[in-house]
Amino acid sequence: MCQFASWVEYKDKVYFLTDKKLSTKEGKQLKKYLNYPSSHYFEDIKGHGAICKYHYELNKKGKDCECTDFNNIEFFPKEIVKAIKNMEMTKIGYSFDLLNGEGKKLFKKIRQSALAEYRKIEQSALAEYEKIEQSALAEYNQKILSEFWKIFKQKKYRNPLWK
Repeated sequence: MCQFASWVEYKDKVYFLTDKKLSTKEGKQLKKYLNYPSSHYFEDIKGHGAICKYHYELNKKGKDCECTDFNNIEFFPKEIVKAIKNMEMTKIGYSFDLLNGEGKKLFKKIRQSALAEYRKIEQSALAEYEKIEQSALAEYNQKILSEFWKIFKQKKYRNPLWK
């Protein structure tokens, strides 16, 4: 699984995704291909496969690169540094290490609140699903019982011991 930030180097050029690229016709096709807004989309959009799918001219060529050590910008191509600083990759991913201590503390608080809201919605959806599932399962069991006994009623289908 690829991490934020990922890029592909090919013929002295750095290929990566940006918010602007995702808003193009090709970007919208990529989002559809990655099944936006599914949960795996947010993992896949960061990866080399998505970069190569958008930049079809790469045709799976080039060197897949990624760096997760945001404590030294020298590890990143200047194009990526510029894109991150200019907030051009806000729909691609993030790294906790882009924040200082105070920013991390604030982000954790917001993330916990968002996670609590997600869990509340998830529980509600799960309860609704279970209600529907129970109803469907009861209907299934009722039909199976009924059909089994209709078949059993016909002596030609019975086990010989039960004729």
